[in-house]
Amino acid sequence: MTFARFTLAYWSVLAAALLPIVCTGIAKYGAIGKPRRDGGYDNADPRAWLARQTDWRARANAAQANSFEALPFFIGAVVIAHQLGASQVRLDVLAFIYIVLRLLYIMMYVAGLPMMRTVVWTLAFFVNVAILFTGYR
Repeated sequence: MTFARFTLAYWSVLAAALLPIVCTGIAKYGAIGKPRRDGGYDNADPRAWLARQTDWRARANAAQANSFEALPFFIGAVVIAHQLGASQVRLDVLAFIYIVLRLLYIMMYVAGLPMMRTVVWTLAFFVNVAILFTGYR
């Protein structure tokens, strides 16, 4: 039995799928283990707890939602590029750049830097478009 070899682009899909979990961890940081009456994380009602958060916790939760929203397009672009026989080196580099940009996006979001966040989001979107079309001939 043989297994498909994972390319850097496929590993990047895994990394992108983990980014929302990273954002959730950031939003919950320091609140887990703290009593609920003191504003600690409420595992019995996590969505309501996250919805009540403000400042950087709220922004981390918003970054989580955006990471989930961006995921299908990225997965689709990588799979389509592979199916179209894209240059593997080009695809791997673009996928890696996309992940780096998404990490920067999360940092800008949590830090409360909306203009930089928008610039980074736009760059990541265009890199994703480039991934989609990298196999086009």
